[in-house]
Amino acid sequence: MRPGAAPPPRQPRRPLGPTPRYASIPRWSLYDPAGEHTVDTTTGAGARSGPSATMVRATLITAMALLGFAVLMHIARYALLLINRTVLLNPLLAAVVTWGGVVASVLAAFAMVVTAVVLTNWLIARRAAVFAHHGRDDPRSKWQLWAGCLIPLVNLIWAPVYLIELARAEGRTGLRITAWWIAWVLSTVVSVFSIATSFASDAQGIANNTVTTTIAYLLALATVVLVLEVFQGFERRPVDRPVKRWVMVATVPGAGRSEEEPEEESAESAPAVEAEDQNPAA
Repeated sequence: MRPGAAPPPRQPRRPLGPTPRYASIPRWSLYDPAGEHTVDTTTGAGARSGPSATMVRATLITAMALLGFAVLMHIARYALLLINRTVLLNPLLAAVVTWGGVVASVLAAFAMVVTAVVLTNWLIARRAAVFAHHGRDDPRSKWQLWAGCLIPLVNLIWAPVYLIELARAEGRTGLRITAWWIAWVLSTVVSVFSIATSFASDAQGIANNTVTTTIAYLLALATVVLVLEVFQGFERRPVDRPVKRWVMVATVPGAGRSEEEPEEESAESAPAVEAEDQNPAA
């Protein structure tokens, strides 16, 4: 018996072309009912115009270095005061240590002012991004944030309050905000006492003020270290990344069902994994 006609020749496969590249993850056939009401994260990221994380870290590290330099200069000054009780010091060495302490104090004060401004700018931008991500505006105006963070003594109360509000808005815990707050208050009290006793003219008064100033700089250094830890805690998670992640787990058959409840009724009452008329996630 004669066979049929030969099969048609196969069409040559067309070239696929270059590999496609996407600026973001495609969401083909992915159905997320909760995602329909979420705010566009690119808008919140674009609204954040504050200093970068690298700039904030560099500012804090520079402030820590200048505070450490001030501590060393005042320790050297106190050591020379002890030596000067029995030995006459070289005038050049005494002038270098004395003026070195003055320069270190000026640099440390300037570093603290710059650090306060940079951190306030970061706080304002972070709060704006977080509240924009939740679909609402920051309840605090910018002038309130600037005034509450930069006015001396007032910032001891309001700056931590603003930071705690930010942590609650992000659902963050364990950021050591309270420890930083306590260290900052102690540093301010000792610094005020050091400034008040800096007008002493006798040898013992100068020595006591040098010790007080050294302790004030040590507390300020500890405060900046705690600020860096709090900042790192916030920056470990971006604004648009959720704190909780939902994962699918296998359920145990019969779990949570009473003995009298029939198995068929339990299967019908269970919620569907996929929404109706929706394709499963690829």
